[in-house]
Amino acid sequence: MLTERLSVYDVNKDSEALLRAAEIIKNGGLVAMPTETVYGLAANTFNEKAIGDIFKAKGRPQDNPLIVHVSDIGMAKELVSEFPEKAEELAEKFWPGPFTMILPKADCIPSSVSAGLETVAIRMPSNEVARQLIAVSGLPLAAPSANISGSPSPTTAEDVLFDMDGKIDAVIMSGRCDVGVESTVVTLATDPPRLLRPGGVTLEQLRDVLPDIVVDKAVLSQPGKGCVVASPGMKYKHYSPKARVVMLEGDFESFKTFVEANKDEGVFALVFDGEEAELSVPCVSFGHKEDEFEQAAVLFKALRELDKLGCKVCYSRVPSKCGVGLAVYNRLIRAAAFEVIEL
Repeated sequence: MLTERLSVYDVNKDSEALLRAAEIIKNGGLVAMPTETVYGLAANTFNEKAIGDIFKAKGRPQDNPLIVHVSDIGMAKELVSEFPEKAEELAEKFWPGPFTMILPKADCIPSSVSAGLETVAIRMPSNEVARQLIAVSGLPLAAPSANISGSPSPTTAEDVLFDMDGKIDAVIMSGRCDVGVESTVVTLATDPPRLLRPGGVTLEQLRDVLPDIVVDKAVLSQPGKGCVVASPGMKYKHYSPKARVVMLEGDFESFKTFVEANKDEGVFALVFDGEEAELSVPCVSFGHKEDEFEQAAVLFKALRELDKLGCKVCYSRVPSKCGVGLAVYNRLIRAAAFEVIEL
């Protein structure tokens, strides 16, 4: 399959490329599109063959539900059996943006999209290209991250092509994703509401609307064996480079001592900016220690860089669990398959 490159940096000037992308989707094809979080692999939500092609292209397990992307709240309401008052409040505060709600699904949602669950995950992206593509196609778009399942998510079109060239119909060539980690996911189908995946909308912000929200145990710890996955990103190992990642919990001096005592060929360190000069092993940085927004924006790029440089074992610094830092920690602990050493 030849994967088309469709350049869209301005939705008005590049409208022909957007129309081509919409045509591919309406004909049952797959198009990688930019969002503010990561690049998504988009297909017509109602086309079961196209949905099956998403799972096939990614090598994605069938029990992992997809997020449906909409261009306006009216489109969202057509996909659910109820849209409660709290959903209205959340939509008003966080849409468009990096926020996903899980609600009881309408009959129009195929079982393959919801992984057999009676709920559907919906979000309205703030990225103008993504939202215009949805509007032009006239369809809600099911779109997981546009990468090989389990690997670091793509934050550039080049990342997408590295994983997906020849496997999908087209890639929209556009800018780097701003947020850099997938959307926050909250389910309103439970009482109280639960945070299933942290992202660019923080737990602290959510509590302004949902004071009773609870954090699912799977956010920070291993999911139970055989547990039903209610949201993308809840798998045991996810976002992972080919290298083995080990998180080292402790201060930098303890980190340095451990890494220097265990250095070997293929050993790298994933560190905060400015710490590279203190270590004798090759290093990749993922932002400043005090800037969780920067960490989120560059984390997946850093994980992909480790593989490009030939890393075999990566010892990683541990981010804060506050604010957007919780999302960074959540992605790293899954990239490490929950291998954490307390120093």
